[in-house]
Parts: sequence; structure tokens; C-alpha cells
Amino acid sequence: MNRSPNPSEFSAAPAPRRHSVGVRVGEVQVGGGAPVVVQSMTNTDTADVNATVRQVADLARAGSELVRITVDRDEAAAAVPKIKEKLLTMGVKVPLIGDFHYIGHRLLSEHPGCAEALDKYRINPGNVGFKEKKDRQFSAIVEFALKLGKPIRIGANWGSLDQELLTSLMDENSRSSAPKDAREVTREAMVQSALLSAARAEEIGLGRDRIILSAKVSAVQDLIAVYAELARRSDYALHLGLTEAGMGSKGIVASSAAIGVLLQQGIGDTIRISLTPEPGGDRTREVQVAQELLQTMGLRTFVPLVAACPGCGRTTSTTFQELAQNVQSFIRERMPEWKKQYPGVEGLTVAVMGCIVNGPGESKQADIGISLPGTGEQPTAPVFIDGKKATTLRGENLTNDFKKLVEDYVVRRWSAVPPPAAE
Repeated sequence: MNRSPNPSEFSAAPAPRRHSVGVRVGEVQVGGGAPVVVQSMTNTDTADVNATVRQVADLARAGSELVRITVDRDEAAAAVPKIKEKLLTMGVKVPLIGDFHYIGHRLLSEHPGCAEALDKYRINPGNVGFKEKKDRQFSAIVEFALKLGKPIRIGANWGSLDQELLTSLMDENSRSSAPKDAREVTREAMVQSALLSAARAEEIGLGRDRIILSAKVSAVQDLIAVYAELARRSDYALHLGLTEAGMGSKGIVASSAAIGVLLQQGIGDTIRISLTPEPGGDRTREVQVAQELLQTMGLRTFVPLVAACPGCGRTTSTTFQELAQNVQSFIRERMPEWKKQYPGVEGLTVAVMGCIVNGPGESKQADIGISLPGTGEQPTAPVFIDGKKATTLRGENLTNDFKKLVEDYVVRRWSAVPPPAAE
């Protein structure tokens, strides 16, 4: 018999954050109670210094707090110190993470400038080395991290899982009196791959405060299951991300569903939304999605979000859609300057509504909101500020007039906020 849910069973906020050991990556702390960190990865050829510098800077300006770059060959490794130098000259101090596969041990050895310039190394236990070379090459990278004071991310991946470990677990499972589903065994291999590698790094001498774990898969339920188990069996800082999430709305929905469930359970210290960009598309989109996910869940505040109605037969005009888009873009463009001048402005709430049904009510709930006329309504748009009607806009300059009101509101409200005290 189904019972009615008790309202007290529903949490109004995410579960308390899982305790994890804090890890410093450059000037950014991951885990240890710090806010969930947003990160991203370039898709330029790292050997192309100028292109990589531009994209890292774009990602950092968009809000990426860590940026990963591919270090796959000598030309890429040689470019890393130049990239770091140019970024610092530009005033971009975002920590850089080197993504190593197959020959990371050699690249770090032969390019000491690269080893020094990077703020963290990412290694994959599934392809760091094979057979007798595996431990030697893994150990070499860990020893570089030890010598130079760098943290590492041990990132197991569904697509390049340690085949020796997987085969061993599959064989063991086949001999069991109650064998598990092959997918469940593969999940366990992912968890063990990350944990065994972390244990080996500790044996070599790397502290837990220098280790971040990830175990990326491409299916939502697998990701949730794997990270829940990692969280249960360890206190390492965890990097969340759905690998090969896909393009457009599919990638956004899948990543948000998987990562959102884990964050709601208090699991996760840093996230990346791995979106496939459209041809020639903007790489910073994945940063924006990660920020919006954390913000809509109430975990962090990055930029004011515009609440807007979805539209219906009462709103056949596209005016409110265009205004909502225009205002959201305006706010994102102004935020870098606003954040410098007006502490706390991230908490601004704005509403752009399309008709008289919910428009005035929703607009009153925001710091500043506008209720546009729907089909057949008078061509006037009342503006509400701090819950009270402040003015009415109309005419061709309505969009610019409203943006000016938003700007004026920000200046008036947050200019009086004292800057944070220096440490």
C-alpha cells in the first residue's frame, strides 16, 4: 500500500557537505569545506601558445576557477611555461592543470619548466603505463608532485579503465556463487582503480591533502553509483563530471541530472560540465552551465539570474523574450566591473514577465522586475523595485530604459556596502 509522503521527509536544502580533505591548487582550495569549485578544459592545441592563452583567459573571465590543458607531446610541454608567463602578464592567475596520458612521466622529466609551471597534474591510472611499467611510471609522476609541491588528480575513466584490474574482478565474479551484473563489476573496478592508485601515491609519500579523485563515466546512474561508493569509502576531495556528456541540451541535462543528485547528497568538491561545443562554438558555455547549476541549487552565487516566464498564448509578442535575453546578457557583461565596485551584487534578483497574470506578482518578488504587456493588454510596462511599483515604461526605448534602471539600482543599493576587510 502506498503511503502519502510526510512533508518533513523533504529537505529544503542539500545534505550537509561530505567531509573531505582540503587540497590547495595554486591559490584555490578544493574540498575541506571550501565552496564547490568550477573548472573547465581547453580544446586548443596546447603547442599553439597564443590560441591556448586566449582560451584560458576567456574561460577564467567566464568564471572557471581551474583550467586544464592537454600535455600530450614535447611541443605541448615546451609551450606550458610560455602560456603561464603570458597569462600572468595579462593578470590571469587561474591555476593550470596538466592533463597527462601515456608519457606524462617522460614529459615532466624532459621539460622541467612545464613541471614547475603547472599547478596540478592529472593522471589516469588506466593509461599511465602498462604491465611492469605501470607502477614505475605512475611513481615517477607522483615523485615529481612530491618534489615540486604539486597536487595530483587521479582520474579513472570508463573509456580507459585499467584492463588488468577489470579482468581480475570479472574472473573473480565469475567464480562467485552469486555473480553480479557485469556493469556492477565495472563500477567496482572504477572505484578500486581510483582508490588503489591513491593508496599507492600515499605509500610513495604524497599526502592526502595533495590528492583529488575522479571516476568519470558517461551514464547518469553509473556516475551516481560510482561516486556514492567513492564517498562512502574515502575522504579524498572529489572531482565530479560526466564524461562524454554530449552536445547541447543533451549534455546539459545529463550532466546536471547526475552532478545535481550527487551535490544534493553533499558529495563533490569541484565540478566540470563536459560539453561538446557546436562547430566554432563558445567553450565558455560549460563554465556558465556549471555556475548556473551550483547557483540554482543554492550552493554558490556567481551572477544575478533573470527570472522570466516561459510564454503562452497570452504573450504572442516576442518583446519579453528579447528583453529577458538582453537583460541577462547585459548583467553578465557588467558583472566583472560590478563585482569590483559593488560587493554582494551577485545576489541581485531580476524578473522579466510577459503578461498581467503573474507579471506584477513575480516582479514584486524580485529586487527589480518588469511586467510587460501581453496580447491585447495596454502597451505599458510597470516596473517594481523592492516590491513596490516605481515607474511605468513604454515605447521603443523600453529595453534601454529598463537596463538603466537596473544599473541605477545596483549603484544605489550596493555602493553603500563596505568592501570586505583585508586579511
